[in-house]
Amino acid sequence: MKLEHNPKKNPRVIVIQKLYGKIFNDEEDLIFPKHRFKKFIKDVVKGTLERDEIINDEIKNHLNTDINIKNLDNIFQVIIKSAIFEFLYRPKTSIKIIIKEYLNASNFFLNNSQIKLLNALLDKISKKIRKTNAWIWIN
Repeated sequence: MKLEHNPKKNPRVIVIQKLYGKIFNDEEDLIFPKHRFKKFIKDVVKGTLERDEIINDEIKNHLNTDINIKNLDNIFQVIIKSAIFEFLYRPKTSIKIIIKEYLNASNFFLNNSQIKLLNALLDKISKKIRKTNAWIWIN
């Protein structure tokens, strides 16, 4: 189900584009132009890059039996990593909102079958991550 959104206004589309550019072209400079959600975009992009090892550990711990992430498209990997960053480090944002926003953003990059797989993987890992790390947010 494709929804019509303007990719220039969707902050998670911009996050995905920035991360893809930086991860697969290390020489690219991260420039964050004026945007309504500039702080959010900058936080998610830089946080995902800085915490790549932690995010990869979460993927290994929670998705290793389901799928080998290295076999997925590069853009698919970027989407999963940025969503996992939000699950871990933006606890005030609802899981449902994070998943919905990344599914909407993925309409610009993935086909329908990939979006369904993404939905299933994000749903599974979000429940495990939030359940495992719930004590962090209470303290």
